[in-house]
Amino acid sequence: MLDTLLPILLFSALALAAIGAVRRVRLWRQGRPSSVPVIKGLMQVPRRYLVDLHHVVERDKYISHTHVATAGGFVLAALLAIVVHGFGLNSTILAWVLLAATISMFIGSLLVAKRRSPPPSRLSKGPWMRLPKSLMAFSIGMFVVTLPTAGILPEGIFQSGVGWIAAFVLAAIIVWGLGEMFFGMTWGGPMKHAFAGALHLAFHRRPERFSDGTGGEHRSTGLKALALDDDSAKLGVEKPADFTWNQLLGFDACVQCGRCEAMCPAFAAGQPLNPKKLIQDMVVGMAGGSDAHYYGSPYPGKPVGEHAGTPQGPIVNRAGGALVDAETLWSCTTCRACVEECPMMIEHVDAIVDMRRFLTLEHGNTPNKGAEVLDNLIATDNPGGFDPDSRLHWAADLNLPLMADKRAAEVLLWLGDGVFDMRNQRTLRAFISVLRAANVDFAVLGTEERDSGDVARRLGDEATFQSLAKRNIKTLAQYRFSRIVTCDPHSFHVLKNEYGELGTPETPANYHVQHHSTYINELVVAGKLTFKAWKGGSVTYHDPCYLGRYNGEYEAPRDVLRALGIEVKEMARSGYRSRCCGGGGGAPITDIPGKQRIPDMRMEDVSETGADLVAVGCPQCTAMLEGVVEPRADIKDIAELVADALIIKTPDEKATQSKAAPTVSRTAEEVMP
Repeated sequence: MLDTLLPILLFSALALAAIGAVRRVRLWRQGRPSSVPVIKGLMQVPRRYLVDLHHVVERDKYISHTHVATAGGFVLAALLAIVVHGFGLNSTILAWVLLAATISMFIGSLLVAKRRSPPPSRLSKGPWMRLPKSLMAFSIGMFVVTLPTAGILPEGIFQSGVGWIAAFVLAAIIVWGLGEMFFGMTWGGPMKHAFAGALHLAFHRRPERFSDGTGGEHRSTGLKALALDDDSAKLGVEKPADFTWNQLLGFDACVQCGRCEAMCPAFAAGQPLNPKKLIQDMVVGMAGGSDAHYYGSPYPGKPVGEHAGTPQGPIVNRAGGALVDAETLWSCTTCRACVEECPMMIEHVDAIVDMRRFLTLEHGNTPNKGAEVLDNLIATDNPGGFDPDSRLHWAADLNLPLMADKRAAEVLLWLGDGVFDMRNQRTLRAFISVLRAANVDFAVLGTEERDSGDVARRLGDEATFQSLAKRNIKTLAQYRFSRIVTCDPHSFHVLKNEYGELGTPETPANYHVQHHSTYINELVVAGKLTFKAWKGGSVTYHDPCYLGRYNGEYEAPRDVLRALGIEVKEMARSGYRSRCCGGGGGAPITDIPGKQRIPDMRMEDVSETGADLVAVGCPQCTAMLEGVVEPRADIKDIAELVADALIIKTPDEKATQSKAAPTVSRTAEEVMP
């Protein structure tokens, strides 16, 4: 009986899965066109799955082992089940391999069951709670039905008497397993991510995120520019169908593991944002319906069941009743913790900024001080609305060299809009003293420098960002320099990763940009700086999001601190899992309230280390952390710590040093091509 019934069940499930796949693809294709290399992408899925995706999964060893046992066992078992039982290839060897695959899958299902007994709060419940049982049903059913083929049970054991009853029971179990594993994979359910996820890896919006087999770290974090000169192009994303089709595919690949939720600073602070819920809302909008069947954590303060949408309906409705409330989008600090943690490599931040762009550019709907800041950027080239000619007033006594006078220098020091902030002026003064102590050939743009445009872009004002960026690119094209160095990770990021797309053959914008901690570390390694022994208290280091997660720089700041004789007391959340200070993405400007403040939570992380001082490398981080009420640890930029420890050498000592070691800086003539 089973010999006849099993092929029918297998191929019926495959046929239904194929129908579901066509239906699913049609849902994705509602999105805007996006050109992808189809064959090349599909061929790269194994590497992207086994290397890039598994690299993220492996951060949680328990889940990594579960994933290998379950996913590996299922893929092999499914393929062999089709060959052995579907096509009737009675190979003892293949049958034994199939048994091994089902055993692996069964062990994985036990690990899944243990993980969900009881499930952590970040995991979705509802249909997901049946996943362990479905995995067990498929693995047990295929294991037992394969025993005769492997020669362990006699042939025909399921053809009479008790065997018929066992056969019906087995058939029911197999139908259950096939329904979840095959049918549910394309029609919706806990296994949906297996189908959508594989295609998402093949046609990812950022293929440059994946390794190519040559080794090294692969990062793609710059926002993609809007075609503002194309009158037919939508300014941002108004409705689900405005996303590109492979963005919709990426949303559909979400496994609802909640790792993004667990790392999101806005969610932890009780602001109305949950990145997992946001992605699921986009899936709801893509298919049409409401969020009533969402079984995960809601947006803080917003019950499930209040939001609904359609592919062609607005995502945000200012009168309410749409997929997402505007304040959910404005709660994001763009810290990228969600993207860093996502095992399916979904781009949450891209989606949020795309939706912000529509609200800002089409409706001018930027909350709180957002509109004022954008108006200031347009009128005065800085977010505070200060007189542009006052950009160097703080440095009147420093006699800073200007690029307009020098025309060329080894280092172009990008000051950023911290020049208008008295606290950040101390950091800039400290760094300038470091450059001079190391005899670095540097210069500044002075009043020619404009805001980098980071805040405008994160607030969704792509037009103002591109205007500022193009003016800066035009200014930079007039001068010769080897590198740009800045104390601001946000300026560092846009200059390094987002200006290049706006350059032209006449004015290219591919610069060698460094954060000041990286450059200071180079000076230290080259022997250009000498320090007094550290006599301060214990120190911890806070990783800025735009330096760490966005650009992968974690070690240089720590190397500088170690060179000062400081032993860094690491916070529980540091490195790529560092908690955001709350200052990115325009969050202090939009100022969406929550149950607590993000910088307060970060200072609690500091308190747990017992450190007396927090070393930072970002003016936004400095401002946010210093805004925490005392008593708290002191806050100092790395440049300030280095400047305080400098041993300033006499001209004779510098001359002796320059003969003993090669110099880092070069003359203006050497910089000229």
